[in-house]
Amino acid sequence: MIDSASVTTVLLADDHAMVRAGIERLLSAAPGIEVVGLAANGDEAVALARETRPEVVVMDLSMPVLDGVGATRAILAEIPETKIVVLTSFMDRRRVAEALDAGAVGYVVKDAEPEELVRAVRSAVRGEMPLDPRVTRALIEGAPTVAPADAAELTDREREVLVLVTEGLANKLIARKLGISEKTVKAHLTRVFARLGVADRTQAALWARDHGLVPGPPSSS
Repeated sequence: MIDSASVTTVLLADDHAMVRAGIERLLSAAPGIEVVGLAANGDEAVALARETRPEVVVMDLSMPVLDGVGATRAILAEIPETKIVVLTSFMDRRRVAEALDAGAVGYVVKDAEPEELVRAVRSAVRGEMPLDPRVTRALIEGAPTVAPADAAELTDREREVLVLVTEGLANKLIARKLGISEKTVKAHLTRVFARLGVADRTQAALWARDHGLVPGPPSSS
C-alpha cells in the first residue's frame, strides 16, 4: 500500500472529454498518482488549480476560452511550485517554445506511449524537464532559421545557466550550484542553444560576452 504522503496530485486539462477520460484512467491506475481535477478549458484549469493546488498539471495547448499557454502562465503566477507538463499533438518549434517560455517543465506528444506520460509526471515532480526527444530535435533543428534572441528574451534561469557556462562549469557543477538536476541543466542548455541560434557551449559563451551578460576579456591597450 502506498503512503498518502508519497502520492503525487495531478490536475488534467483537455477540451476533449474522451481524451480526458482516457488520460484520467491511465494516471489513476499508476501507483503513487492521484487525479484531483479535470478541466475542459484553460479558465477551468486555473480555477481548479487554485482550489486543489496540484503538484502537477497535465496541460493541453489548444483549448477554448483560455489556451494552454495562457493557463500555464496564470497558474504559475499564483502557484509557482506547481509543475506543468504539456500533453499535445503539436511539435512545431513555435508551439514548443511558447509553452516552455510560459513555464512548462515538460512536453509530451499525444502519440507517445502511455507510460511516457506517467514517467513525465514523476520526472517533473523530481525537478527534471521531461521533453519528448522529437521536441528537443524540433528546438535544435529550428534554430538556424530563427533570428538570434535578444538577451531580454531569455528566462532568468536560462541566463543563470548561460553565465555559469561562460565560467567553464560542467553540467554537473551547474546543477549543484543551482540546486537542480543535471538533466534539467541539459534541457535548459538545449533551449538556450536553440534560442540563440548557436551550436555549442563555446558559441553560447561568446554570445553571452557579446551581449553583456558577462564581462569580456580585459583590453590590451
